[in-house]
Amino acid sequence: MADDFARMAFPNESPAYRAARNALLDAEIALRRQTEAVAAMRRALPSGGEVPEDYVFERIGADFRPEQVELSELFGDHSTLLLYSYMFGPERDGPCPGCTHLLDCIDGAARHVPQRAALYAVARSPIARLAGWAHARGWNHLQLLSTAGNDYPAHYYGNTAALTPAMRAERGHADGKTWDEPMLNVFRKDGDTIRHVWASELVFAPDDPGQNHRALDFIDPVWGLLDTTPEGRGDTFFPKVDY
Repeated sequence: MADDFARMAFPNESPAYRAARNALLDAEIALRRQTEAVAAMRRALPSGGEVPEDYVFERIGADFRPEQVELSELFGDHSTLLLYSYMFGPERDGPCPGCTHLLDCIDGAARHVPQRAALYAVARSPIARLAGWAHARGWNHLQLLSTAGNDYPAHYYGNTAALTPAMRAERGHADGKTWDEPMLNVFRKDGDTIRHVWASELVFAPDDPGQNHRALDFIDPVWGLLDTTPEGRGDTFFPKVDY
């Protein structure tokens, strides 16, 4: 792609502004290319490990009663399944505000993503609690599932149970303490075989100075919009469940 192209200009801008903006545009183009290169690497990953069991979740059925559903059933007509681990375990008085704001956004995306892949959010709370919260929140498209005590969160890092001693020591996590984490996992089904494809492992990577882990910023429009503003994200703002 040629990088020498006619540039835009807005009313009354200064030469200094245009020079700086053109330099930023070049950086944005480079970032776009790097983003696509990373996405291509993600798509080219070899097959991951086969899931160790057909996990049983709970959902609200057609008669508004809880019903069990196996992981293999969640794919529907698709070969790919996305599961987002929602930090809303039974020990919490309320859900994680960070997860909640992201799911506010994903509820809109859930109109469209299921045209290509199955999409659910899962949490450890009972399904009645999750369904009530989704209704109160106005989530009309995103489907929530209860892990219903299965081993999915531990196996796929929806909580910290699977952290090794070395990982705990590196991150300053106490032994024996477990809490939820906002993990996005992708699975692929081929016949009767289900394999893990990708996970947002950046959740557990060391943070850069002055930043949260930002593991799922590339699907989060709230942070993306704020990053376009002169004020940026700020040092004190974090989404809340209510304002």
